[in-house]
Amino acid sequence: MREYRTASEEETQALGKRFGEEARAGEVYALTGDLGAGKTVFARGFAEGLGVGTRVTSPTFTLLQLHEDGRLPLYHFDLYRIETVDEAIDIGCEEYFHGAGVSLVEWAERAEELLPADTIRIRITRDPAEDDVRSIVISNA
Repeated sequence: MREYRTASEEETQALGKRFGEEARAGEVYALTGDLGAGKTVFARGFAEGLGVGTRVTSPTFTLLQLHEDGRLPLYHFDLYRIETVDEAIDIGCEEYFHGAGVSLVEWAERAEELLPADTIRIRITRDPAEDDVRSIVISNA
């Protein structure tokens, strides 16, 4: 387990970029944290590290955004709007988790049962005393 502290949106994005630069095909990254914690900011940096040229936004209304213009395809999920694991199955999460690209799953706890055993887990929390400060804990399942 590794823990990082970031003091700005730019630092959170830069940390995401470092992980994107090291990402390998077939990896699944599970992002968890409260609304507004910084999951999408981390995802934006992650995509940048993969060389994705298109703007990464929260895919809340589409559940999945495919970015295929980087060194690996990025499957960016936002499961905030799903209520059951069956809904995650219906959008094909498992197929992407075992695909040729990298899966980045925001609100991953909503599909916990579907995540591969070797999922890389990223928990982002806000410091209650300092709004811009984040604690980012990264661990393997």
